[in-house]
Amino acid sequence: MGPEQLVFIWLTISSVSLFAMILGIIYIRNKENMAMIEKGMDPKIKPLRPLRPRPAPFRNLKWGLLSLGCGLGFFTAYVMDNFVFYHVSHFSHADGYVDTDGANVPIYFALVAIGGGLGLIMSYRIEKKELLDKKED
Repeated sequence: MGPEQLVFIWLTISSVSLFAMILGIIYIRNKENMAMIEKGMDPKIKPLRPLRPRPAPFRNLKWGLLSLGCGLGFFTAYVMDNFVFYHVSHFSHADGYVDTDGANVPIYFALVAIGGGLGLIMSYRIEKKELLDKKED
């Protein structure tokens, strides 16, 4: 398959996607207006949305644990790259130059994702425990 065919396929897919997105927006807007009419509201007058977002008391906890998990993932990947899998991607030349071919790069992405996910799971459990404690009181 040549580059001309790939460009044609890409243009076709992007054109169809754009058309589908526009139709989806129109469809959703029409559904919203019909729901407002059913409730006896005027669809031309949209209800005021709050200027401030709802309070999120655990937002800082969530971001902190996510950052902590990503940092621990980076640190673990660094330690594994330099001590456990050192021979996989580091080649020494006779003049003392160390060549890296990047064979261990995926471990960084994987461990950052795992660490970030663990941080978010910890945040969820802390929030859930706090909400359950408030319900019991």
